[in-house]
Amino acid sequence: MEQKRKKTLLVILLIVLLLAADQIVKLFVKTHMTLDEAIPVFGQWFYIRFIENRGAAYGMELGGEYGKLILSLFRIAAVVAIGWYICRLIKRAAPTGVIVGFVLILVGALGNIIDSAFYGLIFSNSTFTDVAHFVPWGTGYASFLHGSVVDMLYFPIVEIDRMPDWIPFFGGEPFTFFSPIFNIADSYVTCGIVYLILFQRKFFK
Repeated sequence: MEQKRKKTLLVILLIVLLLAADQIVKLFVKTHMTLDEAIPVFGQWFYIRFIENRGAAYGMELGGEYGKLILSLFRIAAVVAIGWYICRLIKRAAPTGVIVGFVLILVGALGNIIDSAFYGLIFSNSTFTDVAHFVPWGTGYASFLHGSVVDMLYFPIVEIDRMPDWIPFFGGEPFTFFSPIFNIADSYVTCGIVYLILFQRKFFK
């Protein structure tokens, strides 16, 4: 019983801290940067670059308003299912690493749900010239579950203005290795999945 209580407290603490980190960064970017503004952090390979994503992780989009609604509802269903599974893992005295892996996935999905559900209700529209600001509830740029997710982490590990003409497929064209712009919540999901696959495979047997 004591072990279960400790794991429950760990899960709650992780959810609060990880979700706070994700939302604090998003709120700062949303209220301090114009759309597509980029701030270099480490040379030419890491930028804080603000974009808004109406779709899934890493800039992938679904079609239209219905696609956005379906994605938001899917995220909510996934959070409920993962939350239920984490409770089950705690009751089964599963390894702490397995629980932490699923908590990362849960918080990642939850962080992006908050953007989609509420940012459109409380923020004005971000533009290439104007920074968004808080507005009275319900008077923002989008309706419930139709808001855009704030993305800002950009790692153009290799960015070449013009590839040599002799290189097949990319000859003469600009090239960027790893062009997606994502957020902290996306990285939680990715890290949680990779961790479970690489280090917790035995548990799922």
